[in-house]
Amino acid sequence: MTINFKTFPTPQATAEACGQHVLSVLDAAARGNKEVTLAVSGGSTPKLMFAYMAKAEIDWNKVHLFWVDERGVPPDNADSNYRMTNEHFIVPARIPQRNIHRVKAELEADVAARYYESEIREFFRVAPGELPHFDLLHLGVGPDAHTASLFPGEPLIDDRAGLVGAVYVQKMQQWRITLLPGVLLSARNTAVLISGQDKAEAMQHVVQGAYEPRQFPSQIIAHQARRASWFLDEASATLLA
Repeated sequence: MTINFKTFPTPQATAEACGQHVLSVLDAAARGNKEVTLAVSGGSTPKLMFAYMAKAEIDWNKVHLFWVDERGVPPDNADSNYRMTNEHFIVPARIPQRNIHRVKAELEADVAARYYESEIREFFRVAPGELPHFDLLHLGVGPDAHTASLFPGEPLIDDRAGLVGAVYVQKMQQWRITLLPGVLLSARNTAVLISGQDKAEAMQHVVQGAYEPRQFPSQIIAHQARRASWFLDEASATLLA
């Protein structure tokens, strides 16, 4: 298995490189298509990338924005992935509100997951037994090697048929709504952005370790995603040979 990863000296440089890649993929996908689809992740790492992308001259009217995962909080909560994306990307980029497909995480997690799956099925016209194909998924990797809201030990890591799941993250005592592995692996392109020394050990397991996705969920992306590009800062890549 070979992972296509590039390293950059700083988090800023890494975020800009990943952002440029995302913009390039979206631009190519927009040629000849009325709509393109982007699903983004939350956390603190993407903020620099979003700020960079928001300045780009791209026709955001064509871009429909979804979320890879969301925390079980209202959209105005400080922990909300939607709120972070809205502040750092949607508002400064002036992405039309009609193109925003957020997770209604203010609802009970199971209900929010069903609503989100229904919206995805309707938008992509997904028939039963089929999976949507996002033009690009943006993912991250946590210090425990989780990706999306698929944490170590989560049974849904083995799910390849479902679209959206509600998961309870015990160590955070929080519900999450997340796209499931089948959807992640069906994306036409995947961009993985990673920065920080605290990710170094996780990346060593993901890139060089034995395949144990129940313990290191990001391995499903490393081993099975098609057209995945990995962007690491030097700190997160220190343990990679």
